[in-house]
Order: sequence, then structure tokens, then C-alpha cells
Amino acid sequence: MSAVLELQELDAGHGGVPVVRGLSLSVGEGEVAALLGANGAGKTTTLATAAGLLRPLGGGVALDGRAVGGLRADRAARLGLALVPDDRGVFGGLTVREHLRMGPRRDRARRLADAWALFPALEPLAGRRAGLLSGGEQQMLALARVLVRRPRVLMVDELSLGLAPRIAADILAALRRLADERGTAVLIVEQHVPLALGVADRAFVLRRGELALSGSAAEVAQRRDVLEASYLGEAA
Repeated sequence: MSAVLELQELDAGHGGVPVVRGLSLSVGEGEVAALLGANGAGKTTTLATAAGLLRPLGGGVALDGRAVGGLRADRAARLGLALVPDDRGVFGGLTVREHLRMGPRRDRARRLADAWALFPALEPLAGRRAGLLSGGEQQMLALARVLVRRPRVLMVDELSLGLAPRIAADILAALRRLADERGTAVLIVEQHVPLALGVADRAFVLRRGELALSGSAAEVAQRRDVLEASYLGEAA
């Protein structure tokens, strides 16, 4: 499987201070990968750097073999790197339809049709303001907003934050279908380890900013010693 997103010996952090050190991972076409680890392990910093919100301190980021590390987030997004942040980034005063209609006028009908196909529960809510949606509905809207652009890579930070496990499982299942049907490379940061490993092909476990474990989801699930050390062995 060819790599769509590659992080190559990536050092990343804030103010010149590395939080993530020497991280190498890849996500292939049609693959779902889970990035796991305790709070403070460097997961959000990794996604922010891959998406262009932070400049790498060392190493590189590549999209379809092209170096993109250091590109501004807007340019990275145009090339096909999409990030849904942990705060979801929706605008409370805008309706569902208004969120999805943002962008070129010529694509509006197609974007709406894509959104309803991906998340049918949003269509009856088209006229509702985002601030009145439930947490799960807001997460679906946040995902739909970026997915209607048909990115090559989708990165989602803390997908299940504030959601009931059943709702989170439904959304993860939708992302699994997206990867299978469209070939989108999906990288999720998720605290609910069993949910993440249930849909992922591969997983990467960070501990104090370094890769502690990687492998197939099944292999990682069996390494309870490393998972427990990674989550319980470092401060939140």
C-alpha cells in the first residue's frame, strides 16, 4: 500500500521546544490509522504540524511523496490535508446548510449531496444553527465540512470528546466506510482505545513525544503492557 501521508523523523513543538521527537509514521490510501497516547504525549502537536498549523522543528511531512512540511495551513488544505480540531471549529450562529455551502458557488449542490450521503442525520437539520446541535451532530457537521472537499488525508483530533460511546462508534464507522469507499487516508487521535482499535488498520502509540509502539490494530491491542504504561505512566 502506497503511503499518502508520511511523517519522517519529525520533531515538533512550540516556541522551539520539541514536544514530539523523531516520529516516523505513514498512512496509506484507504487506511485508517489511530494515534494513541496519554494527554501531553504529543498527539495534537503531531496533527497540527502535519496540517501546517505549526512548522516542523526537524524532519519532514510528505503528501503523496511531495514535501509539505512548513507550508501554511491554507496551502496544505488545498493540496488535500484536512484537519478537524478537538474543538470542532463550527460556528454557532450559522446553520448546517450555511457551513456546507461555504466555498465556490459551482460546487454547492455537490457538497450538500456529499454531506447528506456521508451523514444522513444532518439533512433534516439543514436549517438549524450549529449552536443548537448536540455534540454528536456538531462532530458530524465538522467532519462533513472538510470531507465535502474530498481531501486526500483526513486527520481528526479527539473524535469522541464529549460524545456518548454509541455516537462515537457510529461516527468512527462512517470514517471506516469513507476510507474503504473513497480511498481517503484517515488518521485519528482518540482516547477511547478499544473504539479506535476496532476500526483502525494500524495504530501508533506515543509516550512522552516518542513512538513507543506501532503495528496492526490487532497487534497493538494485544500489547496491554505498553498501552497501560503509555497511558498510566505519564502525567496528563
